[in-house]
Amino acid sequence: MTTAQSAPPPSMRLRELAFGAACAAALRAAARLGVADALGDSPMAVEDLAAAVKTEPRPLRRLLRALSCYGVFTEGPNGTFAHTDVSRLLREDDPNSLRAISLWCTEPWTWDAWPMLDEAVRTGRNVVEDLYGKEFFPYLNEDAPESADVFNRAMTTSSVQSARDVAEFLDLKGSSSVADIGGGQGHVVASLLDKYPSMRGALLDLPRVVENAVPRLLPGGDLADRARVVPGDVRTAVPVKADVYVIKNILEWDDESTARTLRNVREAGGPGTRVVVIENLVDDSPSMRFSTAMDLLLLLNVGGAKHTTQSMVDRLTEAGLVIDDISPVNPYLHAFDCHVPG
Repeated sequence: MTTAQSAPPPSMRLRELAFGAACAAALRAAARLGVADALGDSPMAVEDLAAAVKTEPRPLRRLLRALSCYGVFTEGPNGTFAHTDVSRLLREDDPNSLRAISLWCTEPWTWDAWPMLDEAVRTGRNVVEDLYGKEFFPYLNEDAPESADVFNRAMTTSSVQSARDVAEFLDLKGSSSVADIGGGQGHVVASLLDKYPSMRGALLDLPRVVENAVPRLLPGGDLADRARVVPGDVRTAVPVKADVYVIKNILEWDDESTARTLRNVREAGGPGTRVVVIENLVDDSPSMRFSTAMDLLLLLNVGGAKHTTQSMVDRLTEAGLVIDDISPVNPYLHAFDCHVPG
């Protein structure tokens, strides 16, 4: 029987950390094989599970035993395996599924990039251009379409889940309009329009992004009469007027791009406008292992960075915004509630 282990001594802990890739690879293998989907509510013999996912029983047992050490699946005394709260998140049909995100974080390009982290730390530059001869997103879309598809599914999953939390967190009573700046497919603005039936909303993002906006926001959708979908680059201009601007998880570029975006929002809204910036933080957060890992991944692929509380405060105040409150939205997101001074 294998279970999640108690804290090991330092020498073994470092060995375990050095083998961290094994855990990531095991998660990826389980997700690709569909093990969590095949495992029902009752414990299963590994032979039956292997038949369901078309693998050999003995290596599948080894895979599941390794994952059980981390609390992903659990092994019973009779050699059967069952779900845990963690392993259920690998199911495609779980409402909080992290299957797509688990695949995205372990896509083939990541295994090329991670060994070059020392070079990225030395230079402060991304390593993708050296690896593939082009910037990250052109590489993804032109040379790695399967990874691009995984990325899109992971971002959609993440956006849907976090949009619910953002809508529940934000109190927009008294405001008549909201703009989701760099809002991807528009899950946040759609959730806010659901919460506030009299509010109007706008989604602004790159043309290729808003082409795939939530159908509810597009002509024929049930929110279309209250929604405006605007193609554009937030770093160039914000051609949207609103009472409240929401900027979620996009201020991870270089400082100049971040400054231009915030300046564009401030100028579009004018004095008194509310600006809510929502970001992962690499400090003062219960999810620091996740957010700091994402921070390093951003360095590797696009040369970006996650923020500390202070670095975000600095960017916002330098952009001329007044910060009224900083609060956690959920375990991995913080909201900086600001306004444009008069």
